[in-house]
This record gives sequence, structure tokens and C-alpha cells, in this order.
Amino acid sequence: MTDLVLEHVSHSFADGVAVVDDLSLEVPSGHIVCLLGPSGCGKTTTLRLAAGLERLQAGRIRIGDQIVAEPGFSAPPERRGVGLVFQDYALFPHLTAAQNVAFGLQGNAAERRRIALDYLKPVGLTRLADAYPHTLSGGEQQRVALARALAPRPAAMLLDEPFSGLDTRLRDAIRQDTLRLLHDDGAATLMVTHDPEEAMFMADAIAVMRAGRIVQVGTPLEVYHRPVDRFVAEFFSETNAIAGTVGEDRCVATAYGTIGPVELAPGTDVDVLLRPEALEINGVENGATADVLTVRALGATALIDLRGPDSDQHLRARLPADRLPRPGERVGVAMKTGQALVFPRQDNT
Repeated sequence: MTDLVLEHVSHSFADGVAVVDDLSLEVPSGHIVCLLGPSGCGKTTTLRLAAGLERLQAGRIRIGDQIVAEPGFSAPPERRGVGLVFQDYALFPHLTAAQNVAFGLQGNAAERRRIALDYLKPVGLTRLADAYPHTLSGGEQQRVALARALAPRPAAMLLDEPFSGLDTRLRDAIRQDTLRLLHDDGAATLMVTHDPEEAMFMADAIAVMRAGRIVQVGTPLEVYHRPVDRFVAEFFSETNAIAGTVGEDRCVATAYGTIGPVELAPGTDVDVLLRPEALEINGVENGATADVLTVRALGATALIDLRGPDSDQHLRARLPADRLPRPGERVGVAMKTGQALVFPRQDNT
């Protein structure tokens, strides 16, 4: 087993601002871990530190049993046994696809070409082995970059927003191919993305970053359904926020349903967060009512904007497209209490 391990890693820019702050993370061999967070949270810097493209200031980075970085020592990227895939692919324009994949491999020219063709085959590019990068589409260039990174059989794979330049349909297909290849290869893979859906699709585990720190690590289902705080919950999707207070029974009563018991003290002011799919629309005789403002079809589902008739409360629901209300209609609204997220209220949110 060759794991990638970052221990208490910190990094500051020249102005003294900490961009990575006491970060610890383990990426097991054969697993894909996604660093997920907003722009500027430190995830790309973390990847560059693991790759050896930035000198480590504090902490330790280990690949398997080998320490590759600590203060005063930094193994160069080519000595770390890592494969790199950047968002711009960084292919050599004067080399063919096969020559790009063969670059840096050991052996004679015939052996290097054989290995290159072996790695171009599973990404469906054998027929384009002798094509130059400028003649390839974005998706083809991405697959060449992936094959090039995998060909030396690295112990760790590092991917920086590798699908950001692809259109939606192509991105879905390339992600599926990449996922299969990475699991077949068995390297410890650390991938950076700002796209929660992409992280959910690709990762065995997601590490959510905020302001240089990891705030939660878990499986995709854990971080989506059991976020540790409001930041994590709202990063994965938009939410409806409903104010409430924890009662003596440790439950939170709202107009749309009662949640609990919760692990908060009675009297605590809270926000109940509901993702759009956690709202149900039914007849007006069932519970609270709201007026339909807009209905926006999105294919299999639709987004419904609602307003409570006696308040300024605006809600958004996501419903199957085969049972939609009409704008101007008054409907009953209820929550799926099992999907409600409850957090102490924050004055600045």
C-alpha cells in the first residue's frame, strides 16, 4: 500500500497570509480523495505542495514510507513518484500524442512507444497516437494528459480541476473514463475541484476546505447528508433557511413541520436548512400554504419558487416535472423532516 499523507501542513504567501493552515489528510492507495472548496481556500496550493511545485514551510508530506517534503528538505517532483494532470493539460505542442505519453519513460524508443500505446488504448486514442495536440479536441487532449500521467505507474496521482475546460456532455463521459482508469491503476489520487457534483461523482472521500483548513472529511453521502456546519451544507446546494427555536422537548417546530429531537439546548435559536428536494407540495388542506411565483422546467425536474401568503418567506422546491403546479396557484407546503439540517443561528448569515 502506497498512501499519500499530509501531516500538519501550513503554507503562507510572502505577505504572511496563511493559505494552508495546519492541514492533515490521508489518501489511501487505490482511493480518490477530492479537495473541495471555493476559490482561494488553498486547495490548489495544497496540491502543488504535494507535487513538489511549492516548497513546504511547515509539516510533512509522505508517499508510502518515503518522506518527500519537510522543512529544509523537498524532493523534486520527478523523484516523488507522482503523476500530474493540470486543468490546461500542459501537453508539449511539438510532440505527438504518443510522444507526449512516452515523455519521461525509461527504455528505448520502441519500448517507450509500446507503453504509450498501451495507455492510449483504454482512453480510446490509439488511432490518434501520431496526431499533434493542436489537432485534438479538448476532451482528447485531456485523455492524452491522463494517459501521460498514468504511464510511469505513479504511486500518487494529483489532478487540478482536470475537467473544467470541457462542455457538460463531454465532461460527464470523460469523468467516467477517468474514474475507471484511476481505480484500475490503484494509485492514491488527490483531486482538486470547486464543483460539489463532480466531487460527489468522483470521490471515495471528500475533504471540504475553507480558508486553508479542512472542515470535514467523509464519504460523499456523509458530507451531503450530515454536514458539520452551515458552510458545508450550503456549499453543496442552495438551501431554504427557516428560523426556529429549540423547545423544551428539544424539537424545533416550524410552519412546515417539526424536527427533532436535536442535540442543542432548549431555547437555542436555530436555522432549519432545507434543500429544494426536501420540500413537498400538496393540497392546501395539508399544513402551511404558499403561493407559486415561478415554475422553471429543468428536464426531469423543475424548480418552484414560492412565497408564504402572510410573510416574506421565500422558498424554493425541486419537484418531478410530471406533477407541477401553475404560477399563481396556492399550494400546501411541508418538509421532509428526515432531510432537515439544523444549526445554531448565526447573526452574520
